[in-house]
Amino acid sequence: MKKLLALLLGLSISTTGFADTGADFQTISIDAGLDRNERRVREAAVMVTDGHGHGSGGIVQYYDMQLVLTAQHVASGPIGSQYLIINGSSTEMAILIYADPVHDIALLYLGDGEGGELQGRGLRYSPRADSPAIGTGITYSGHPSWHSLMTYRGYVVGIEHLDGRGPQLMLNTYGWFGCSGSVIYDTRGNIVGILWGVDIERYPDLQVQENMIWVSPIQNLDMSLAISELCIALEDKPKACRK
Repeated sequence: MKKLLALLLGLSISTTGFADTGADFQTISIDAGLDRNERRVREAAVMVTDGHGHGSGGIVQYYDMQLVLTAQHVASGPIGSQYLIINGSSTEMAILIYADPVHDIALLYLGDGEGGELQGRGLRYSPRADSPAIGTGITYSGHPSWHSLMTYRGYVVGIEHLDGRGPQLMLNTYGWFGCSGSVIYDTRGNIVGILWGVDIERYPDLQVQENMIWVSPIQNLDMSLAISELCIALEDKPKACRK
């Protein structure tokens, strides 16, 4: 049997261009066919950029903290680095407070959300307590390549084990450069994990398998640990730091 080498290709820092045909392309958001959960996930989705490229992410509300979940390779600077968070026409700066390069998860701090442009855009932080079963339906919204925000549906189709990373969820959906960091939700609105890669088939030729997506399970994130250094630094301790 032909040996399949699954190379893992990060999807962030999109620099993909397109042929200039003279046409004026514009992606129009139409959410009439989305259910309530999908609309909320879409509203919380953001673009994360350092000014040179971009990835995706999602705003989550953890008690009285407004945070952005993304992939570590999207926000790969040192702790304390600032990133521009874009949600539609609204923008804010966020500070990198946690980075896990092994599981490719990062967390940025937006503040308490009071008076900010992105106030009320996040979803309550609700991680799944267990790993989703094969066949579990999922949804996510992200920013592939140069396109506007897009919303996808799919399913958990398998589990792979990587040395040092532990189990990884495999999804049948769509992913492309710029989608890394997207927060994956199940149909009940619970976080499944963070999208970090797309599969690649090397033989006979190098081909991106854009419908085979790698996801780091949300169980790899210890939220109390992730915010601990921030809680030490803040003089006025928010409720989230007292949990």
